[in-house]
Amino acid sequence: LGLDAYASDLNPVAVLINKAMIELPPKFAGSPPVNPQSRDDKRLIQREWHGISGISEDVRYYGKALREQAQQCIGNLYPLIEITGDMVRSRPDLAQYKGQKLTAIAYIWARTVKSPNPAFAQVSVPLASTFVLSDKAGREACVEPVVTSNGYSLTVKVGSLSASPTAKSGTKLGRGSNFRCVMSGEPITGEYIKAEGKAGRMDARLMAVVAEGHRGRVYLSPTHEIEAAARQAAPKWKPDAEICGSTQYIGVKPYGIDNFSQLFTDRQLVALTTFSDLIARVGERVHRDALASGMRDDGAGLAIGGCGATAYTEAIQVYLEFVLSRVLHYGSNLCTWLVKDAAIARTFTRQALPMSWDFCEGNPFGKSSTGWSECTEVIAKVLEQFTQSKTGTVYMADAAGPAHKETAVIVSTDPPYYDNVPYADLSDFFYVWLRPALKHIFPDLFRTVAVPKSEELVAFAYRHGGKDGAEAFFLEGMTRAMHRLAEQAHPAFPVTIYYAFKQSESESDAGTASTGWETFLAAVIRAGFAITGTWPLRTEGDNRQRSVGTNALASSILLVCRPRGRSAGNATRREFLAALKSELPNALALLQRGNIAPVDLAQAAIGPGMSVYTRYARVVDAGGNALSVREALSLINQMLDEVLAQQESDFDADSRWALVWFGEHGFEDGSFGDAHTYFVRFNTAENALKSARIIESGRGKVRLLKPVELPKDWDPDSDSRLTAWEIVHQLIRALEDGGEGAAAVLVAKLGARAELARELAYRLYTVCERKKRSAETLSYNALVQSWPEITRLAREGRIPQASQSQMFERE
Repeated sequence: LGLDAYASDLNPVAVLINKAMIELPPKFAGSPPVNPQSRDDKRLIQREWHGISGISEDVRYYGKALREQAQQCIGNLYPLIEITGDMVRSRPDLAQYKGQKLTAIAYIWARTVKSPNPAFAQVSVPLASTFVLSDKAGREACVEPVVTSNGYSLTVKVGSLSASPTAKSGTKLGRGSNFRCVMSGEPITGEYIKAEGKAGRMDARLMAVVAEGHRGRVYLSPTHEIEAAARQAAPKWKPDAEICGSTQYIGVKPYGIDNFSQLFTDRQLVALTTFSDLIARVGERVHRDALASGMRDDGAGLAIGGCGATAYTEAIQVYLEFVLSRVLHYGSNLCTWLVKDAAIARTFTRQALPMSWDFCEGNPFGKSSTGWSECTEVIAKVLEQFTQSKTGTVYMADAAGPAHKETAVIVSTDPPYYDNVPYADLSDFFYVWLRPALKHIFPDLFRTVAVPKSEELVAFAYRHGGKDGAEAFFLEGMTRAMHRLAEQAHPAFPVTIYYAFKQSESESDAGTASTGWETFLAAVIRAGFAITGTWPLRTEGDNRQRSVGTNALASSILLVCRPRGRSAGNATRREFLAALKSELPNALALLQRGNIAPVDLAQAAIGPGMSVYTRYARVVDAGGNALSVREALSLINQMLDEVLAQQESDFDADSRWALVWFGEHGFEDGSFGDAHTYFVRFNTAENALKSARIIESGRGKVRLLKPVELPKDWDPDSDSRLTAWEIVHQLIRALEDGGEGAAAVLVAKLGARAELARELAYRLYTVCERKKRSAETLSYNALVQSWPEITRLAREGRIPQASQSQMFERE
């Protein structure tokens, strides 16, 4: 925006990220690369270097040099795999590679414990959540245990997975840490596995190797030589730091994994340490090249505001540390193999450190997401986007402490989400690797052994003597922080606060409420703010693991706040409710027209509801007592339900019958007697609902038809009894069968009638969430989220041909 930027955080990892984004780029904006290759390239000499594209080019150059040096040092730990004649005889599909040497992309391991059966007490058996390596049609592959009298071997099989009925489940038995012994078939309990882990007897065994093929992945059986190459790694340094935090988020601790060094195999430790050491040593080379390029040297580093050759050298090292951090993210023994994507999952697929039983070790010299070259290119491309030249200043500071910037500023912030994320505990994962390399560059930032935790503004009971102490700590700290924001904020601009925290975490007699939202909003109000608006912003990626198969929030709710007016008066509870009833319906209609996802609607409704609540100095009940934030939230949620229920009047009688029946029975059977009662109430009949393809009935039972049971050749133009209920479920069927293009075919035919479907989807989502039918909520939420693309395709007539056929053909 062309503005000077200021940022602060208590967490040194967050501070480092902010420095890399807004503080370092302006220092070197427009500077050409200093590496000799770029300086000698005639094509680049006259090039105009926008932003920090020069630094980006240097990160590529020195990153490549580091990779070459590292491969010379530790390449023997990742040997090429020769495809021999013996391998081809047992696997004819490998014939095309006979005599060739393939590069490993990944090594897939299973954790092991000694069999609890005394007859096999010396056998370390695998704890594998799956044996499937690939489930793509025509490329299926899985691991198959071959059991003998005194042990077992693991062999990769290719072809249909139906021949290996236990491939999908591996040795897993249901939920939790329960497995079966491949030797005896007997269960291995979670308690036994935890005891083995705490005793240091948990190990790992190589299950499979994934290599680079001509046109995709090649899955190979493990060999003694391949596993021996990994076993020979002997790390000289380990990140000796305790893993802190609750087992709610740190799921590895119950299994004896208490130190960060235990999150890596020995080979991973050697590789990461090698790259870290090389980054530290590359500084001399960068500095020499910077001077040779004509850059002046003031001898000042980044910590004291330098902008010459010394500071430039340190900046390159900082960005190379980000490359290492990305390799680290894909380089722990918590990473897993993504069967559908044929790729390595990163450590933090969600904000936690959960236990992984079969894990994936990447090859830093291979072509995959964990490869050093690929990680270098990702960081380099990010740096090319930094075009700003305005000043950026970053502080390591407590938001509730004294202000660093006294003049009026525009404030936008994303505060901690109560007890939803243990930021400091998880940041240690990166911090313990960043500190050795960067503490000489930013001594104040990395002065502590681990990330500071005691003052972190989160409400974790284990830090504050219990739930009440944690809530009090959060409320007091957040109130002080909001006061600081109010003091610094420019009077002409609102303060904007991001909050992506799901509200409906608990229910009571008073209605749905949330301690996190309640405490956060109480702090905002106590700081003197009034909420004047709510902007739902789509900030959450739908490819994150938390979003896959769940109703995780798709948006952040941006609260727009201004200081509450001094003339604000009191209001009674009745006046507050009257204002809610007057203003909330229009606000919700606006949100729905903006296509906010149903999963986000309750959160977004807080804004217009709290806007009413916070315009008053105080809302009081009939007894003169102040209406609490919790009570206000509960009333807002009740009003949301009422507004959505009132929208039912837009639907036809058959759909209203189905909606009530769905609320009681879902897609399960109900008695005909109950159904008949509702037939009378909604002036409809059994035959009418059958002809509308809403129900099936017989033997005294009535059941709603599921989307998958609806006719695939449905044409709304020839439907004699078209209902909103049938429309929404036919659209869901089409969307799930053939994607947005298939749904667009129907929307194009439905025209304006399609809007009823979206309106009904909101109502059905709310019903499902109240009834805790999580599987069914997915379909309704997905339909609304896909609506902009569906309607765009329908409006523009750009409907893929494949989608039209997929409407009528199920694979």
